Amino acid sequence: MTDDTPPTADAVTCTGLTYAFGGSKAVDGLDLTVTSGEVFGLLGPNGAGKTTAIRCVTTLLPVPAGMVKVFGHDVAAGRMAVRRMLGYVPQQLSADANLTGRENVALFARVFDVPRKERAPRVAEALEAVGLAEAADRMAGTYSGGMIRRLELAQALVSSPRLLILDEPTIGLDPIARTGVWEQIMAVRAASGMTVLVTTHYMDEADQYCDRVALMHQGRVRAVGTPRQLTDDLRARRGDGSSPTLEDVFRDVAGSGLDEGGDFRDVRRTRRTASRVG
Repeated sequence: MTDDTPPTADAVTCTGLTYAFGGSKAVDGLDLTVTSGEVFGLLGPNGAGKTTAIRCVTTLLPVPAGMVKVFGHDVAAGRMAVRRMLGYVPQQLSADANLTGRENVALFARVFDVPRKERAPRVAEALEAVGLAEAADRMAGTYSGGMIRRLELAQALVSSPRLLILDEPTIGLDPIARTGVWEQIMAVRAASGMTVLVTTHYMDEADQYCDRVALMHQGRVRAVGTPRQLTDDLRARRGDGSSPTLEDVFRDVAGSGLDEGGDFRDVRRTRRTASRVG
């Protein structure tokens, strides 16, 4: 496939992105730019609109022309071109417990139309990249929670995406497994130079691993910058010599509505995923 991406195109641009379910706006006039090559975190509680925004970027939800572009390609006009550039790890589990790790990744290689002669080496490379080469021929149902998430990462990487999108990649994992998953993500990113867009409500992860973050609440972005910039800005506004965290920044920009995010469906989905991974 010929790459006709504009040479200066950002990885993702959202311009006035709005999406509603019935009369409820999940995303409300979202303006966002993700620079090529960065690790960008979209942060917020359940119900903030993160997953809906991600599903618009991945073409899983329809949006009007001009609202979302991926490397210069309008997702409304070029859905297939956009999909060929993406690797996507959703919140919901995508691995099949009744297949081996290798078979799971091979299935995704077929889905993403990796040429037949390249499939076996690409599957092996993806499994090696996430540290699952030795466990590749075990049934996925025997994997730990952290291994399952790394397997899903391999599934997303097998097509050599330019943009890797991760929706709550460490949900339900213990701290050690969370660190392991992030180490693999950062290693692959360092080796390939790909852009990473990740949603999470774990502020500590965003602070440690993201180049820039956007704090999202009630469908809108409330603040954007590097974690250091955002915490420094809050420290300056407070003027009391404190050392605020990224969570403090979020509480400051979200205001009193912070604890109101999400609904019964969000809680059920989160708990179901956490129980299956953990």
